[in-house]
Parts: sequence; C-alpha cells; structure tokens
Amino acid sequence: MPRPHRLTDAESFRSAVRRGRRAGSKSLVVHLLPGEDSGPARVGFVVGKSVGPAVVRNRVKRRLRHLARESLRELPGSAVLVVRALPASAEATSSELGDDLRRCLSRVLT
Repeated sequence: MPRPHRLTDAESFRSAVRRGRRAGSKSLVVHLLPGEDSGPARVGFVVGKSVGPAVVRNRVKRRLRHLARESLRELPGSAVLVVRALPASAEATSSELGDDLRRCLSRVLT
C-alpha cells in the first residue's frame, strides 16, 4: 500500500468506526467515512487476536492489503476506509475475502 494511502492515526480509525457507514459479511466489517479534505483515500486494517495467532493475523492482513489496493480507485476523494477482520477470515480463501470486500464496499458506497 503506498504511504499516502495508509491510515495510521488512532483518531481517524475511531472517527471512521463511530461516524462512518458500515457493512458486514461473515469474514469482514467495513467502515467508510467520506473525507472532508482533498487528500487521497486512506485505508486501515484491524485484525485482532480473535482471528488467530500472529502468523495467521499477518497472512490475513497481507491478503486484505492486496485486495484493498485494487479497490482504492473506487473510493471517493479523501475517504477513510477501515477494514476489520472477523475470526472467519482466518479460514477464508483470498477469493472469498475479495468477494466479501467488494460486496461490503458496494454497500457502503451506495
């Protein structure tokens, strides 16, 4: 993920989760907060310990990062997107994660 598109500050995560639109599936929950400024869209990931041990969490994060990179051009302006992985994401294949991410994104973008 290119540096300008990374979401790193806790306040942006918090505001996207609290004030953004939300859509969920069996393996993911997506929060989208439309941006107020003219910067690039930013994406952040939350993969908790309930997903599995560190190896599994890192594998899920890598897959999600790759899938989200492909979806960056669909995001409006300076939107903030938070993707939260649920425990089912540990057993999901990359194509299943991609389908869930696309389905959730289409719901929050409409």
